[in-house]
Amino acid sequence: MKSVQQPALHLPGILVLLTGQLLPLVDFSIINVALAAISKSLDASHTQLELVVAIYGVAFAVCLALGGRLGDRLGRLRLYLWGVALFGLASLLCGIAINVPMLLVARLLQGAGAALMVPQILAIIHVCLKGEAHSKAIGAFGSVGGVAFIVGQVLGGLLVSLDIAGLGWRTIFLINIPFCLFILATAKRWIPETRSPHAPGLDLKGTALLAVVILCLLLATAMGPVLHWPFWSQLMLVAVPVVLAALWQVEKRQPWPLLPPRLLALGSMQFGLMLALLFFASWSGFMFVLALTLQDGAGLSPAQSGNAFITLGAAFFVMAMLSARLNKKLGKVATLVMGFAIQIVGLVGLIETLGHYWASVGLLTLAPATGLIGAGQALVVSGFYRIGLGEVEAHDAGAGSSMLSTVQQAALGLGPALFGAPFAWQLAASQSYPQAMTLALEIEIVAMLVLVSSALVFGLRQRRRLALD
Repeated sequence: MKSVQQPALHLPGILVLLTGQLLPLVDFSIINVALAAISKSLDASHTQLELVVAIYGVAFAVCLALGGRLGDRLGRLRLYLWGVALFGLASLLCGIAINVPMLLVARLLQGAGAALMVPQILAIIHVCLKGEAHSKAIGAFGSVGGVAFIVGQVLGGLLVSLDIAGLGWRTIFLINIPFCLFILATAKRWIPETRSPHAPGLDLKGTALLAVVILCLLLATAMGPVLHWPFWSQLMLVAVPVVLAALWQVEKRQPWPLLPPRLLALGSMQFGLMLALLFFASWSGFMFVLALTLQDGAGLSPAQSGNAFITLGAAFFVMAMLSARLNKKLGKVATLVMGFAIQIVGLVGLIETLGHYWASVGLLTLAPATGLIGAGQALVVSGFYRIGLGEVEAHDAGAGSSMLSTVQQAALGLGPALFGAPFAWQLAASQSYPQAMTLALEIEIVAMLVLVSSALVFGLRQRRRLALD
């Protein structure tokens, strides 16, 4: 019997894949330091800025699982290249946008392109590499997130401040194009084509209903408070549970569901989804309102604002490297609770910093608080998939990770609207950026306390289950 030869993937191919992973992750953070410049150039309100940030994450979330399944069916390299091409084209449209609606459409296409790219990267690595090579590639894949965060903040601030050829904020999008062209020119040479012989079907109905749920939440929370909750915004919120019920019925009958109901019955998955919603919405919301506070409120330049996040990103990266050792020594739940505790201390410290050092706020004054926040965030992120997939059987690992990733990306997309609305309300009422930022931080602290309580209850139930077994 003839053995099946494993597709070859070597270092150049891995680097091309990781370049493709870096681009969409950088675009989550790079835009934050350009918000003030975009607002001035396109006369965009805070609500419109929320939508510009959020629509990317929403499109990413809605199309993520679909992108993975299309790659399994049509070829992972093919879908990776389609995603890169769409991402590059959308980046060009973002860079030449003449108004907010055009920028919103371009950001939506960018998110869809990212969703076609990202699932293929891990799948290709998983299929093509084994043993030590596989372990090293997965480690590099995981570390790219921390690198992308730092690169996005610092590079974004630098590009906007340099104002190359008078393009200003547009360069944060146009910088993607040469990297996309590099990937398109080299990928076929260094990356083998793979596909699944037993690829699952597409859940188009589930995808459409999930998109309706997320868009209703996004538009209602972003625009409702600013417009004093008009009837259409209230109707959207009322529609959310109705559409969720319809989604549940569709998923129960679907042979290849986007959100498998059998997995929702697992305690680890239920806690993982709560963690995804509260933590990642808080994370992206925090980044959005802090960037506005530093630029519009404190008057920092884009470069100064980007540099103010260096300590947070560096602390995140270092703690992420230590997280595996802490998880092994303390356990997953204890490490998670430690992450929440460190982050809460950092959030309280940031409130005090803004109150006492507002006139001189910058990298040095923010460093102690943001360093703690970044370290805490890293411990939470490191435990997210470990805990969420804890009770998922091996044959359901792909579906489980896809579900967690979808909700995670949706939360990242909704965060700016969920935090931006109370921030804008407090800013209008008090005309004080420190007070508006304090309200947003207090909301995040409450969300982290809810997660601490939930983590402790989850850990107790896990111990009881193990004792019974």
